[in-house]
Amino acid sequence: MTRKKLGERYRIEPLTRKHNRKDFRCGVPALDLYLQKQALQDSRKNVATVFVAVDAATDAVHGFYTLSTAGIAMDRLPASLARKLPRYPSLPAILLGRLAVHTDAQGQKLGSYLLYDAFARVLPLDIGWAIFLVNAKDESLVPFYQQFDFQSFEDDHLHLFLTRHTMADMFS
Repeated sequence: MTRKKLGERYRIEPLTRKHNRKDFRCGVPALDLYLQKQALQDSRKNVATVFVAVDAATDAVHGFYTLSTAGIAMDRLPASLARKLPRYPSLPAILLGRLAVHTDAQGQKLGSYLLYDAFARVLPLDIGWAIFLVNAKDESLVPFYQQFDFQSFEDDHLHLFLTRHTMADMFS
């Protein structure tokens, strides 16, 4: 499904009480439980901002992702990148902590659509950040992020990053 068609089918909006979370099933119990039991509380306490993809026809939640701020130690970045950045002990970052798609919507590119929505939300922010971080739940998800030019950290290949500059190039 194209991004345009996904945009016609889904609204992406901040999670509120009005969203039915109890029927969400993505195939990863920890992610299902997070959306059902913890996500709204994290939003209320400003620990993470949770965005949901709502089916325009049924109002069912078919996907979600979370954003929060983070920091990344400079020594975790590849030396070739670190040389180009200011010499601080750590850099400000944005963390995409969770991303999940309901089993009914898997295989339709909704995960990619959610990721692009996250990019579109953070790129114009008038705050300083240099790195966009993701935590792949398991090995099978690493290639999904790599197709968007994410690089794995040398010390932990399930944690990946993308520079703000690389992200901006995607949208230019």
